[in-house]
Amino acid sequence: MDKLIYVAMTGARETMKSQSAVSHNLANINTPGFRAVQHSMQSAPIDGTGLPTRVNALMAGEGWSNREGAMLQTGRTLDIAIQGDGWLAVQGPDGEEAYTRAGNLRVSPTGMLETATGQLVLGKGGPISMPQFERIDLGGDGRISVLPLGSPPNGIAEVDRLKLVNPPREELQRIDNGLFRRIDGEPALADAEVRIASGQLETSNVNAAQALVEMIELSRRFEMQVRSMNQAEKMDEAATRLMQMS
Repeated sequence: MDKLIYVAMTGARETMKSQSAVSHNLANINTPGFRAVQHSMQSAPIDGTGLPTRVNALMAGEGWSNREGAMLQTGRTLDIAIQGDGWLAVQGPDGEEAYTRAGNLRVSPTGMLETATGQLVLGKGGPISMPQFERIDLGGDGRISVLPLGSPPNGIAEVDRLKLVNPPREELQRIDNGLFRRIDGEPALADAEVRIASGQLETSNVNAAQALVEMIELSRRFEMQVRSMNQAEKMDEAATRLMQMS
């Protein structure tokens, strides 16, 4: 009974956390470049004298899926999709460098190139400031060229170059807003081998059908764990009655 209540109680708690992670994935199924959160469970026996029967259930940390999402043709010049491995460098909420696969870019009212969620896009020397332009082109290597307002058709000027990086997966960790950062906090070096395609967006890599099935499985698991706790309570009440009779 002692072991039953510990396994059921901690299992229900961690199942709720897993359910939250799956719900987060489903909520971002239409978010460009989103990487699905992955999770697993493990048993964690409690050490100490007199506690060998007590076992906690714990999430074994959260990972993320590196599978590429599908490519969606948009025809919009400022929509970019990274081809193969690689990341786009942006300025995170704390001002430090972070990485994303979301390529739906825009020019802010102040003339800064940013993502759809407001992170400033980084170039060779920091955030990219855009001049007023009639036309913009993004090359496969990340070069940004514009035709400034009032310039002749041959007056194309290069503005900057997107900072594209490709650090090893094991060096990256997930942070807020679906962004990633190197575990050691150091900026990654630009990688000239990373390529982009303009007029496309990489969609979320969440598998909707799989996530829904997982959500149903977690719901049933939670119900089973609650029933186990109820059963442990009934067993405790029965044992108490027997003690009173004796």
